[in-house]
Amino acid sequence: MSTTPVADLVARLPRGASTVRYGGRAWAVSVASYAGGRSLKLWAEELGGTAFVSANVYLGADGETFRPCEMPAAEVLAFLRGWEPGPGGPVLPAVPAAD
Repeated sequence: MSTTPVADLVARLPRGASTVRYGGRAWAVSVASYAGGRSLKLWAEELGGTAFVSANVYLGADGETFRPCEMPAAEVLAFLRGWEPGPGGPVLPAVPAAD
């Protein structure tokens, strides 16, 4: 598993709404920042499908707290590591999982 902090993975996504690709499908993604950037909310849903990804990341003096919403953490992390830019999306490299 990668040791990249979840907040860094979320930060790769653009703030606001965008379209990305994951698993060969188009996804709508929304990332919002609250409390001066100390709280991050991720919501993504497969366009034309039923899959979704949802999580919150809280950044405090003691580090980050990762809270997937009603799904396994591994599912959220796989999305955060594997998405690719969609039309008009950001051009950032994927973060590989460590062996």
